[in-house]
Formats: sequence, structure tokens, C-alpha cells
Amino acid sequence: MKRSLAVDIQLERHEAKYVLPPAVARQAVEFAAPFCTPDPHGSGSPAEYVITTLQLDNRALSLHRAKELEATNRFKLRVRTYGEPGSAPVFMEVKQKLGANIVKSRSRIPFDRWGEDLIRNPEQVMGSFDSAMERAAFLTFVRLAREIGAEPFVLVRYTRESYFGSNDHYARISVDRKLTYQPTRSWDDWGRGGTWRTMDTTVAQRKDFVYSGVVLELKTLGDAPVWMIDLVEQLGLERMGNCKYSTAIWQELSFRGMGDRVVDF
Repeated sequence: MKRSLAVDIQLERHEAKYVLPPAVARQAVEFAAPFCTPDPHGSGSPAEYVITTLQLDNRALSLHRAKELEATNRFKLRVRTYGEPGSAPVFMEVKQKLGANIVKSRSRIPFDRWGEDLIRNPEQVMGSFDSAMERAAFLTFVRLAREIGAEPFVLVRYTRESYFGSNDHYARISVDRKLTYQPTRSWDDWGRGGTWRTMDTTVAQRKDFVYSGVVLELKTLGDAPVWMIDLVEQLGLERMGNCKYSTAIWQELSFRGMGDRVVDF
């Protein structure tokens, strides 16, 4: 899958998530259609693409625990690629929640350069970045990974349908479905050797739903455009936190009967 050469070095944005029945998510997309254009990276009808994310954490699951405790300031370390593994670069991302804002920085490297050795020897790719900001984003990722003793724990994979606001500086609406995960201890297997487990069920999402939900996300850099406010009000959407990484951890610990103990998948 081809990806744009543009890299979001650092974005401070607002995000709102909603776990919805598929039919309601479709109504949201149809409502937004006059104000949006499909993400050009998608294909098919509706236009969509597959995201695979390797989530790093330490043996105490400190990043997951921070989410559970709803820490005011917290971060996640994730390594993301698109489409069939090997068909797109790898993006190393630090996603921070600072109060009500989300700050995300990321750097792009060739797919075959990603691996455990990159954390130990980051100098091997220092000449491959397009800007000083992207280089700084990469070094921040490496520093945080080293500081917490980060290791691979979970792969998350899902299909995303995404749209951009046509006349807005930055407005996004996306629907994530076919949510799956698998535990991993590999830095670069990308799920080839494991079994994907569904996590779009009521049990996995730890909600008292009568349906298997999809995740609708609304993102802006500042004030939400009027069409986005109207969408939420007219469909009666209720904001609901959703972290795919923590959902995977909750489900895996439940399957293993491990409660909240330190784990080694």
C-alpha cells in the first residue's frame, strides 16, 4: 500500500471517541459526507486501509496502568505500519495525553530497518530523516523506550475508514472496525506467526452493550467545526474512552486468569 511522503512530526489535537453499533457509525459517515473527502490512502468502497500497530510497554505494564488510572499526563509507545506488512514504511510514534490535549510525534523509517537493534543503536538511521524535527521525534521515542525498559507486548490490527474535512484546517472522522490483537514478544514478526483474536465484542470492550461496537473518532486541532458539533448532537452520541491497546491487555489477562499481575506473554 502506498503512503504519502508527508509525516506528521508533531500534532496537538483534540480527540473524541465513540463506541457505536455499525449502523450508527454509518449514519455518522453519511452525515459528514457533504463536508468531507475520503482519505486518499484508502481503497475500495468505502475507501479503507489496514493498520497494524506494535505496542511497547515494560514488564509491569506501566503504560497500560497509566491508562487504567486515567493519569492526567501519560504516553504510549507504538510502532505502526499500513497494509500488508512490508508494503509501507514503519512509523515510530509517541502519543501523549496532556490534560485534555493529545500530542503525537512520529518518525518514519524503512520497513526493514525496524527492530530491537534500532533501540540499542539508533545512530544507524540518523541520516535518513527529512528534518530535524523528525529526527528529534525519533530520538524521543528511543529515549522513552530505553527509560522504561520497553518491550513488545501486543500487536493490534484493524480496518480504518477515514475522511478529511474539506474546508477545515484539520478535521478528521474515522471508523475503525474488525478490531483484532495478538500477544507478541517479537519486534518484527508483525503477526505472521500468530493468531489474531477479535476484540470488538462486548466482553472485550468491558461495556454493557447489546452489540459488537466499532470505534468512531472525531479529531480536530482547535475548535470543532459546526458540522461535527451537529453530527454529535443530532445522532445523540455519547463520548466514551477507548484504548485498543488496553482492551487487548484486559482481554488477554482475562483469558489467562491472571488478574492484574505483572505479565510475560
